[in-house]
Parts: sequence; structure tokens; C-alpha cells
Amino acid sequence: MVKVTVWNENRHEQTDPVVRDIYPNGIHGAISEFLQSEGFDTRTATLEEPEHGLTDEVLSSTDVLIWWGHVAHHEVNDEIVLKVRDRVLQGMGLIVLHSGHFSKIFKTLMGTSCDLKWREAGEKERLWVVSPSHPITEGLPEYIELEHEEMYGEHFDIPQPDELIFTSWFEGGEVFRSGCTYKRGNGKVFYFRPGHETYPTYHNKQIQRVITNAVKWAEPVKRERPVYGNSKPLEVLKGGN
Repeated sequence: MVKVTVWNENRHEQTDPVVRDIYPNGIHGAISEFLQSEGFDTRTATLEEPEHGLTDEVLSSTDVLIWWGHVAHHEVNDEIVLKVRDRVLQGMGLIVLHSGHFSKIFKTLMGTSCDLKWREAGEKERLWVVSPSHPITEGLPEYIELEHEEMYGEHFDIPQPDELIFTSWFEGGEVFRSGCTYKRGNGKVFYFRPGHETYPTYHNKQIQRVITNAVKWAEPVKRERPVYGNSKPLEVLKGGN
């Protein structure tokens, strides 16, 4: 069974009654609940917990980590970020949602500013499937339409994705690379754009399907890790030291 940890800074739910009404158990709770219904072994972690809930024990037993953050990126301890990065390099999957594009962990793994254009106007978004054979798109129609979402627009300052899965169009005219995959070390990373806290995006069944598919895709490959460092020759060397 795939073990999933859903991390959320859990700030908006404490201060904004609109967000609390949409996600009474927190964004992390909502995501954890639908993943659990799909058969995953889920747990949650939040910013205010000791070590942000991401202890060595939790990280070592996590197959896929889901990350949602917005207003408190700067409060995430750098030491924890490095531990998460190392686990990704070792093979743990990472799914970064919405404003997690500005999280320390995503910027560390991307090596760029990860900046973009944005506008909160409750406009329509269409997420077009541009890689229909990819496992993350299994069971989806040609596009997902969200009645109200925050706009993110290009240019999105990220490295060229290994695979582009979704492209968004917004009512105001902008477009955005909304579903991007990367390989980092032995781990897989998926960035998925939708999920502004004041809209019920994570209650949408098609959005839930994307995240469910992404967890399956990001699950670590069951094999021994590569061996690094100084290595003895496999064959007899002739004429060399």
C-alpha cells in the first residue's frame, strides 16, 4: 500500500472563515480523506507541529509527499527542506500543489525563482489535457473546467518540464503550464496548479482523480538505489594505475 503524507501550512483555515467553511478539516484533511477512500495509507502534517510534522520517521516511511503552502513559506525550517530534498533524491515522490510553486522545497528542486503572473478574480479555468497517454490523465475528459479559480499566467519561471501534462486557459485570456513533471535524483516530482484556498477545488472529482493518479505515478520504483562514489573496476585494467 502506498504511504502518502499530505503537508499543509494550515494557516488560512485558522484565520479565514470562508476557507474554514470549505475545508472544515483543513485542505490537508480534505485531500487525505479522498486519497484514503482510494485505498492509500494517508497521514497529515502541518507547519505548527514539531519539525513541521516531517520527522525523520515520517519522511523515511513516506512514499509520496503532497505539499500545499501559501503565506508561510518563509517559516519552513531550512533543515527540514534539505531533509525533504534528500528523500526526493532517494526516491520519494513529491506532488506540489497550487501556491506551493513558491515553497522552499520546490524552488530548491527547480533551481529557479518559480515566479509567475497571478490575479484573484474568481474566473473560469479550463485545464486542457495535452498528454492524453500519460497515466496522470487516466479517466479524464479532454479538459477540466473550474467555474472559479485564481489565475496563474505565463511566464512561469521553471525549468523546461520533462513532461507537460496540462495547459490552462483563463477567462481573462492568460494561459499557464498547469501540470508539469520532473525527475530529480531517484524521485519524481509533479506540479499541479489548481487549488486556491477560497474555492472548493479539492472537492472536484476530476481534480481528485488527477491527484490520485499522480500519487500512483510518483510512487517510488522498487529497486536498489544506484551506488555512488569511488568504484573498483569491473574488468582487469591494463597499463594503468
